[in-house]
Amino acid sequence: MSRWEGNTRGRLEQAALDLFTEQGYDRTTVAQIAKRANLTERSFYRWFPDKREVLFGGSEELEERFVAAIHAVPGDTGPLATLMSAFTVAPQVYRPRDFLRKRTAVIAANPPLQERELIKLASLSQALTTALRERGHDAPTAHLAADAGMAILRTTAERWLADENADYAQLLSASAADLRTILTQDAAFTHP
Repeated sequence: MSRWEGNTRGRLEQAALDLFTEQGYDRTTVAQIAKRANLTERSFYRWFPDKREVLFGGSEELEERFVAAIHAVPGDTGPLATLMSAFTVAPQVYRPRDFLRKRTAVIAANPPLQERELIKLASLSQALTTALRERGHDAPTAHLAADAGMAILRTTAERWLADENADYAQLLSASAADLRTILTQDAAFTHP
């Protein structure tokens, strides 16, 4: 097996996704993933701590880019508008749509992967909250904005995956507008 060939991480991710799809997550081993990618198990562990993590490549980069983009937004911008601006960098990090569609199906079928995804999303939400607090927003505002932003981000990603020709920035704006509509419609809500 080759010790190193270009795009090692990407090859491991694709090999894992293919095997998880073909034979199931539980029946796939790290050795099989490495073999499919024409690498060694040792190479696998240089990139990923375990087989669950192989489908979450790019999550650290996405978090880093979001945080950097948050800090680049002018200081007088509101917290949710700051997040919407930062979220426009997501397509620079996202894997191809076909990969993400298959990945979504594998995660939906496997509780250990669902758990890992929830942990990753919670970590991302915390990083967004922290970045907003560093910009001077109080903790409750930063937390609420991060939660609302995560809902918008999730909805945008689902729409983007469903429509091959969709423009990410337009979908992001539409998802934010949908949240504003919901909040406006419920503005008169009072507790009974």
